[in-house]
Amino acid sequence: MGGRRRDAPGSDEDYSFVSPVVKYLLFLFNFIFWIISLVMVAIGVYARMMKHAEAALACLSVDPAVMLMVVGVLMFIITFCGCVGSLRENICLLNTFCICLTVIFLLQVAAGILGFIFSDKARTRVTEMINNAIIHYREDIDLQNLIDFGQKEFGCCGGVTYTDWSQNLYFNCKQDNPSRERCSVPFSCCILSKDKELINTMCGQSMQKLEYIDAGDHIHTNGCIDKMVNWIHSNLFLLGGIALGLAIPQLVGILLSQILINQIKDQIELQNYNLKHRSDPWS
Repeated sequence: MGGRRRDAPGSDEDYSFVSPVVKYLLFLFNFIFWIISLVMVAIGVYARMMKHAEAALACLSVDPAVMLMVVGVLMFIITFCGCVGSLRENICLLNTFCICLTVIFLLQVAAGILGFIFSDKARTRVTEMINNAIIHYREDIDLQNLIDFGQKEFGCCGGVTYTDWSQNLYFNCKQDNPSRERCSVPFSCCILSKDKELINTMCGQSMQKLEYIDAGDHIHTNGCIDKMVNWIHSNLFLLGGIALGLAIPQLVGILLSQILINQIKDQIELQNYNLKHRSDPWS
């Protein structure tokens, strides 16, 4: 059975296979992520309540606030099982916690492999999302700030090229477009010179009317998709480190829960052994 014999009477009953270090380390591990899950849910609820635009980030498949709440609730349930299971030494809850973590880890690995294999389809999907974001640019201030931040950071304009902004109602180049921004691009597309004391916030005005080479003197003409792909290729080690950083806590949780489950099973066997031999007059 694996238990050790004791010379003193009744000492086997006091012996425990369950390590307090493993037990409370698993509890602390889950408690930290349990608190994080509560914060995520609170942020998601707050963001959803404060969002006034009905077309909130309509370019995305799901509202990030809703996604944050869903992920937070799932984390809350899983870590709750881990917390209670470790404290109560409950094999059922620990198995639930371990299985959930394993499934999530395998799904992440599968998503990474599929994303690498079907990179062309992933690129097409990202292109569609960026084009939808361009269409809804003026409808949501958060989306507008997100696009402007991306274009400034990557030094790009539009999805594939700067003329993609013609898809937007305000920047459309049609002759019957009454917008004052007709054939323009956002200010975040502009090439800013540090030498100039006064920044021209209208530098994107009528840029879509210019040829690619001429427009390149004033704005970034390359699309953000190619810039993003190049950034990913040049930061593979960083992305790999982030992926590893996300995987390690999951693997640690799976390992600790399995160790604790095995210790609890050994403890149950020891208790059954003691009960059996306590009633045995020949023991």
